[in-house]
Amino acid sequence: MTQDQTATQTGWNFDNSYARLPETFFTRQDPVPVSSPKLARFNRSLAAELGLDPEEMESGDGAAVFAGNRIPAGAAPLAQAYAGHQFGYFTMLGDGRAVLLGEQITPAGGRVDIQLKGSGRTPYSRQGDGRAALGPMLREYIISEAVHALHIPTTRSLAVVTTGDKIVRESLQTGAVLTRVAASHLRVGTFQYAAHWAPQDLQTLADYAIERHYPNAAAAENRYLALLQAVIERQAGLIAKWQLAGFIHGVMNTDNMAISGETIDYGPCAFMDAYDPETVFSSIDRQGRYAYGNQPNIGGWNLARFAETLLPLLHENEDKAIELAEDEIRNYHERFHHNWLAGMRAKLGILNAEPEDESLVQDLLAIMQKHGADYTNTFRAFTLGKPEDTPMFGSEGFSQWLELWQSRLGRQREPVTESQQMMRNSNPALIPRNHRVEEALEAAQSGDYSVMERLLSALANPYAYLPEQDEYCSLPAPSARPYRTYCGT
Repeated sequence: MTQDQTATQTGWNFDNSYARLPETFFTRQDPVPVSSPKLARFNRSLAAELGLDPEEMESGDGAAVFAGNRIPAGAAPLAQAYAGHQFGYFTMLGDGRAVLLGEQITPAGGRVDIQLKGSGRTPYSRQGDGRAALGPMLREYIISEAVHALHIPTTRSLAVVTTGDKIVRESLQTGAVLTRVAASHLRVGTFQYAAHWAPQDLQTLADYAIERHYPNAAAAENRYLALLQAVIERQAGLIAKWQLAGFIHGVMNTDNMAISGETIDYGPCAFMDAYDPETVFSSIDRQGRYAYGNQPNIGGWNLARFAETLLPLLHENEDKAIELAEDEIRNYHERFHHNWLAGMRAKLGILNAEPEDESLVQDLLAIMQKHGADYTNTFRAFTLGKPEDTPMFGSEGFSQWLELWQSRLGRQREPVTESQQMMRNSNPALIPRNHRVEEALEAAQSGDYSVMERLLSALANPYAYLPEQDEYCSLPAPSARPYRTYCGT
């Protein structure tokens, strides 16, 4: 493993606070070198935001860094330890195929993790090979960048490199490494790990989370209660945004819930086509635990597990600590509902609140489900003033609903243009349709990245309503087989 001494030239500016935590939280670990790294996709605009020189990064040395063959000066590579409830079952986990290179300090003064995913075995790999295939890494790149463009908090994708090595899955596949950028990789599962295996360091971890993500909590009378409240507030907002966009995470295990409030760990995720709360894409979610309609409640369940880890810090009296935690978890459900309903009002151009708004929303969703209406395209049609473009148009129930909606808009004092602009800002013209993503991945894995480039270009500004985006709004051809996604391990 070579140490890169040109960090100043390329723009790397590391300060590794996580590496200064007690070593029970990580294992110092270099990435495992690959045979022939080659840059497959590079995010130039994100690199510039991070203070990196795009020209230098696109050179051969950049590919070596993104593959893990070269360590930038100032980096402190490590694999993080954490635990988690996976489909409800608690287990010890950790970075089994990822290495945190370090924390980049950006020109704006921000701090972000730079993590290599698919970088080889670690002490937490269990039976895995620590590697990743090209398809799933490109998929995370596409979906995470699309989610960012939809204004949903998320980790970002900086680069994907092919390794020159084959990995064994169902067949031999092209190996790849993804460079992920995150506010941090602190998870609910990190706190579960501390509470179970390192209780002596729990307070240190909580103080670190406060300092890094919620500094205002430090001044609160009960800083750990303030931490819990802040994480709940972020998650309530995040999951509401998922629901409003029709996004299905697919594997909401507690190790996949970031304390920062970002969407993290894109595995079997996808966007819903026809509206149905029971929609599941993940091949391993056979019971529908993480179905679209279950996501808000699973968010509350995960946060309850987070609250449990904080009980020793919330109050010296256990009963009082439990009472405080339960009150905050109830507040999560209220905050989520508030955010979701406000978002649905915006999607319908409703600028103020009336008591009957929720029934108006729920009635619409019921009609959409009955007629198999596409979630995104329905609101796109409303935004364009073309409700006739929906499969519901002309049905008795929808005609009555349309009259009620138009009457509701008519009671607003604000200009119609203000309502229309709100709808354009709240309803994306397009999403990363599953069939389009698969089309791009298939071409890329055959060496043609042009399909993926065109898709990424269209997804970069989903609220623009540009004519060239229209082709990405079409639905897939009918299929007898339901669309399924995989974890990509």
